[in-house]
Amino acid sequence: MAMNKKTEREIRRDRLRFTKNKLSSNMILLAIAANALYFVSIYGSDVGNYYYKIFIGGSIIYNLVFMLAAFLSSEGVKNYKLSYACLSVLLGVLQVARIFGIPIRALRAKNPVAGAKCATVMSGGQFRYVTICLCVSAALLAFAGVMGVIRSSELKKHIAKLENNEREGTGDE
Repeated sequence: MAMNKKTEREIRRDRLRFTKNKLSSNMILLAIAANALYFVSIYGSDVGNYYYKIFIGGSIIYNLVFMLAAFLSSEGVKNYKLSYACLSVLLGVLQVARIFGIPIRALRAKNPVAGAKCATVMSGGQFRYVTICLCVSAALLAFAGVMGVIRSSELKKHIAKLENNEREGTGDE
């Protein structure tokens, strides 16, 4: 006997109570990995003392705080916490904003190393690479956050419906 779509939807919603939101959580972990690729590319560059400035020190601290906040968000969305899903979206927006920080500044800055192959601190290829890393990280964070909001709202509504049914005594037995 085939179940109708309404019954299948109810079963899927009820399963949310007993399963973790692994999709959103794993997407955030992938966003952290994309950020790590950005981090390694930027700070692995040998361009004299360009990266040894206070602005870069702030960027390193931001990277550490970002990765900690993203990991915390990953754990929160795994348990259907709405606030962590919103944090994930905010982190995604901040990742896009970061493109206008170090990558664009380094692309425009003259290379301080004498006889360097590239006239600027960051080559066009490296700029594209780090921009793609940040955009991928941002997209994964935003998608994970949106999925987290949808699923946590769905679970909250389902639990409220179950509690209403129990109070009214109309629960299925």
